[in-house]
Amino acid sequence: MEKIPVAITDDDALIVSLLANYLDACPDVEVLFTATSGKELIDTLQSVEVLPKIVLLDLRMDGMDGIAVTEYLKAQYPSIRAVIVSSHYQKGFTGFLLKTGAAAFLPKGVSPAELLDVIRTVSRQGYYFKDEQLEALRGQISGKAPRPALQQEELLSERETEVLRLICMQKTAKEIGDELYITQRTAEGHKNNLFAKTGAKNIAGLVIYAIQNQVISVEELPMIR
Repeated sequence: MEKIPVAITDDDALIVSLLANYLDACPDVEVLFTATSGKELIDTLQSVEVLPKIVLLDLRMDGMDGIAVTEYLKAQYPSIRAVIVSSHYQKGFTGFLLKTGAAAFLPKGVSPAELLDVIRTVSRQGYYFKDEQLEALRGQISGKAPRPALQQEELLSERETEVLRLICMQKTAKEIGDELYITQRTAEGHKNNLFAKTGAKNIAGLVIYAIQNQVISVEELPMIR
């Protein structure tokens, strides 16, 4: 079984230790390293041979806070998914944090079992939304994000739109290929074209783009409970 490489960053050493011990005991997760500050995380990333796929990140830390770290990861390590776990959780923050590059946003009181499910979901599809966060996003998008007027050359092709909808439905490249009768490599090519055309940096960005441009509605998104 291929393990999900994870790093943990929190200024509470006890939380870091407990989380590391719990996740290391899971058969499909490997904790590569831990850090107690944003600066320590970044310094470690610059020296390790294997990068984590997911970083668990506190929002409020001395020095470089979780928002600044997430923005740095988005710019310098786009393959790393930031999962923010914070005692300052508010569902209304979801849109802002997704814009900064976060793949998921959770309250610090989340159970270890649920956190593990989130890690697996983010590893598989690139993002995680709670039902209440989708509701908050719906309000933010409808009130502040009108549909942009795109030029014809900027519009997605019919096949790219199909692929985008399937990505939003949590389909992998192989599943997309099987459903559309194309190869997995072709599906990956369409996904890369979607990133280039939409300007999205990750799967969460593609989902937001799809909602804003009425490719898919919030109600159609699969709920994760």
